[in-house]
Amino acid sequence: MKDTTADPLIDVGQLKVGMFIHLDLGWMSHPFPLSSFKLSSEDQLLILRRLGLTQVRWSPSKSELQAEAVPLPAESVAATLPAELSAEELAREAHRKSLEAQRAALSLCERQYAEAAGAFRGVMEQLATQPRNSRDQATALTAALLDKMLVEGDLNIRLLNEGAGDRGTAHALNVSIISLLLGRAFGLGREEMMDLGVGALLHDIGKTEVLARLRHRDDSFTAAELQGYQDHVAKGVALAQSMGLSTGPLLVIAQHHENADGSGFPQRINVDRMSAGARIVSLVNRFDGLCNPLLASKAMTPHEGLSLMFAQGRNRFDATMLNAFIRMMGVYPPGSTVQLTDDRFALVVAVNSSRPLKPKVMVHDPRVPREEALVLNLEQHADLGIRRSLKPQHLPRASLEYLSPRTRVAYFFEPVQGLGSSELAA
Repeated sequence: MKDTTADPLIDVGQLKVGMFIHLDLGWMSHPFPLSSFKLSSEDQLLILRRLGLTQVRWSPSKSELQAEAVPLPAESVAATLPAELSAEELAREAHRKSLEAQRAALSLCERQYAEAAGAFRGVMEQLATQPRNSRDQATALTAALLDKMLVEGDLNIRLLNEGAGDRGTAHALNVSIISLLLGRAFGLGREEMMDLGVGALLHDIGKTEVLARLRHRDDSFTAAELQGYQDHVAKGVALAQSMGLSTGPLLVIAQHHENADGSGFPQRINVDRMSAGARIVSLVNRFDGLCNPLLASKAMTPHEGLSLMFAQGRNRFDATMLNAFIRMMGVYPPGSTVQLTDDRFALVVAVNSSRPLKPKVMVHDPRVPREEALVLNLEQHADLGIRRSLKPQHLPRASLEYLSPRTRVAYFFEPVQGLGSSELAA
């Protein structure tokens, strides 16, 4: 990946539409979807000035400006034309650039996820002693996520290489991110999205006051142990009240284990009495629990989790939301291991919800070293698709080692153009 710190600095007052810039700020410190992007409007220039920045880095090679508008350094004026390249050299250079863009997009998502994870841990650290501060931090984190999501165009849901560290943080972020994306798909307003996001982040806070061995449901629990586990909901509501949360997030915390058919707990209410946010979070919470259980040996692939929820749990969830969730995640969500129609094995790494049957996959190709493998966009290949999903342990050994399916699935999001249209070598 290119070292952007080598790019020249430019005064913010000299910025122009068309320049490709890099913000050396934390992801939560600015409202743009990406930290590196091409300026497309005067409004973006105004926002940059309001951030208080004096200089930013920019990439002349990635910018699109009229020749007279580009502030080139004097030493570059006499730049020579590149020598003519052979077809093989051009192909190699195209591969290198595609791989660089692919790695940069993934690295950006992982940095953003890590920053969000750190912010969530800060929320939890203050929960017991400074609940109001904890609330404010949860609200700020949700607002930062929304600032990245509420942009024009589609978002990719993509798989990350690593989780957030501890399981509780990873679960909270997965549930909140996917819940917000589903709320976005339903066209919820910002206030509703804020309630949904804060409630999703904090839905399990009651587990901090439950014995560690009772924090995750086990089929071997006695009746008393099961009640102890279920008590995390009431304890979460009490903590939320001490934080001063509004009604929207409180209902999510109180109802995230309720089911549409009234079979949930603790109140056994049905879909008519559940808030919209709670209906979303109960659905996403179940999905993440299937894919990321306490014991990795019991984990389902994302495709298996969705299939089970559709086949066995249709009565448990709001039918409209379940169908929308499946459309959004794709038939083969990121993290699914699949076999393509040309018999090759692949790992789904990103899904654009508007094209759920054509995800982006990393394909096992023994001719291409794993570290140089490019993501294949199935949307660009009408004659290639997915034949079936399968468990990682059913992959051939060579494919399993090459694809390295994650033991814990962690999701983030990016604008559709962020992954690019990289192609795997044929």
